[in-house]
This record gives sequence, structure tokens and C-alpha cells, in this order.
Amino acid sequence: MNKQLLGGLTAAQFLAEYWQKQPLLIRNAWQDFPELIDLPRLIGLAQQDDVESRLIEYRNDRWKLENGPFRPSRFEHLPETDWTMLVQNVNHHVPHIADLLYEFNFLPYTRLDDLMISYAPPGGTVGPHYDSYDVFLLQVGGKKRWQISSDDAGNFVEDAPIRVLKDFTSEQEWILDHGDMLYLPPKYAHYGVALEPGMTYSIGFRAPTEQEIVGKFLEYLQDELRLSGIYGDPERTPTDRPGEIDLAFVRKIETMLKQLTWTEGDVRKFIGRYFTEPKAHVFYNPPEEPLDFEEFAEQVNEHGVHLDLKSQMLYEGDQVFINGEELEVAPAALETLRQLADVRRLPAASYDDDILEALYTCYDYGYLHAGKI
Repeated sequence: MNKQLLGGLTAAQFLAEYWQKQPLLIRNAWQDFPELIDLPRLIGLAQQDDVESRLIEYRNDRWKLENGPFRPSRFEHLPETDWTMLVQNVNHHVPHIADLLYEFNFLPYTRLDDLMISYAPPGGTVGPHYDSYDVFLLQVGGKKRWQISSDDAGNFVEDAPIRVLKDFTSEQEWILDHGDMLYLPPKYAHYGVALEPGMTYSIGFRAPTEQEIVGKFLEYLQDELRLSGIYGDPERTPTDRPGEIDLAFVRKIETMLKQLTWTEGDVRKFIGRYFTEPKAHVFYNPPEEPLDFEEFAEQVNEHGVHLDLKSQMLYEGDQVFINGEELEVAPAALETLRQLADVRRLPAASYDDDILEALYTCYDYGYLHAGKI
């Protein structure tokens, strides 16, 4: 990690003093841009079916939201002010954006979500709001005024297509220039307005609700549990109240439900699958003319491998997960695959067959690629 990314703080200092505690303004946090994405390229991404994008306008005291993908003609008649275009998961499509996202790898990948880019001309804004997750807001080109408040009263504008706070009183205010970055903890209200044409790179962190976690875990158990019993009531006696749910029936169903148990191993496996599962719009492209195993091994020996930009790979103990699946891994291959999960690539080298077989399985699904990005 480039230490300037956190304003000269170490990762440990930042996590102890600011993470989920208080905002932090970092001047000149990042200048190492191999290239700057321009508006035409961002518009090009917003036209793709596999990209989540939105267009937000504020006119005549009303908010307007459109969801992509967009036709090219949609951008030909936009006004010079007062709109914002947002494109999610740009790290899935642009290698140097993915590299920037993974500069934040002082936090685990279970928490790191995506890098969204928003473009706005002067006056462009998505209104005062707050997020339920941590976010870093990096200004790229132009200037933007940010106002923030610790008040998260949640009084939202009724009938608006986006969550905009009705009442917002600024406690702090800054103007961010190119390369400046603002960190905000969850539920810290913020209001950004573009003063000049420019972009904001938003590095967001995954924070699923308890309801979502529990619901997904129950879905996982439904797929994993194998119960062989069937309802029976040989002791049944006649009833004169057939519409009643009687106590004996309730007790039998209760007994069935008490079989719903799980172990720590179930929880660990669920976490690996759930936190690597791709979003609904994400898909992978297997190689059109796949290399055979020997050809693949030669490519890895000469060029190494790298994960697809859309792939998520995690490990826990002797288990390895990629894109919602558990990977079968020989013990001798574990350490190398953990390295791949941590740094998202492996250098050129002659790897043994246990490692190559696991890599080849991922290659065949389009989860990783041999050679340069």
C-alpha cells in the first residue's frame, strides 16, 4: 500500500483512529494514474448489458433516475449542468482501476466491494444522503464541494426515485481537487456538488444486512441438509374441529424444525461461497479455443496467471473458494492458491501438477487467464 493513500497514516493507525469512527480528509492521496478515464469511455461502459449504470438529474425541484444500459443517443442532448452518471464495478472492466481498488487490500476481500465512477458537470449531484457502508471518495479531475454531517436522521424526500435527505445541515465542508480523497464511516450524511466537470471514484465496502446474511444462510442449509423423515401421526384420534391447528400437530412440526442445526464448518463453507458469489449481472467468458493441459502449463511456465478482473477468490483453512464455488485442492497446492487469492496473480514458474490442475479448472471456466492482463 502507498502510505500517502491514507495521508501518511499506517493501515493500523487508520483502522484504530478512523475506520467506522470518524471522517478523514486526505489531500493528494493518489496521483499514480496510468491513464485518466474520459467521459466517452465511461459512456461506452454505460452502454454494456453487463454493467450497472445510472443517470440522475435534478430539475425543477424534482429528481429523475434512469437505469442503463443506455443508447449512445441518450447522451447527445444532456444539458451542460445538473446531472450525474454513475457506473458500478468499473474494476471489472479496466485493469488499472482494479489495481487501484486492490490498493485497499489492508482490509480483507470479504469487505471490499467495488470501485464506482461517477461523472458530473457543474451542479451535478445525487443529493444529500448517507450510505450503510464505509466509502472512500477520490476526486479525479475537476473540483467538487463536499459537505458532511454526523446526523443520520433518515428523513428522506418522499416519492423521490433515490434516497435523498429532506433535512441536511452541514457540519464540515471541503473542496476536493484532483487526487484528494475523503473517507466516510457508515451512515455519515454527505452532499457532494460538482464545481467543475470531473469524476469521483467511490471505493465501497460490502456490508450486508443481518436479514440478508440469515436469509442466504438458510438458503445454503436448504441445499445442504438431507432429512429423510416424513410426517406421521399413527396415534391420531377423531376430531370435531377439523379447521383447528391442534397442539399435537404444532409439536410435531416443531420437532421437525429442531433438526435444523449447523456446525462451525457449515458457517465457514457458507461464508466462502457467499462472499465470492458474483452479482447477478456478472458472467465469465470461457476461452473460445481453450488450450489443452500441456499448452496451458507451458503458458503458465512462461507468463504466469492472473485472476479475471471479475473473479473473487478467498480461502479459509484448507478450503479455497472462487466465484461462489468450492475448489477441489490437493494439500500440496494450498499455499500457492492462497498466494493467488491474496495478490490475484502468480508469477511465471514451473508449477507441479496439483497446482496446475486447480489452475486449469479455473481457466476452463474463464475465472483466470494465462499470460499478461
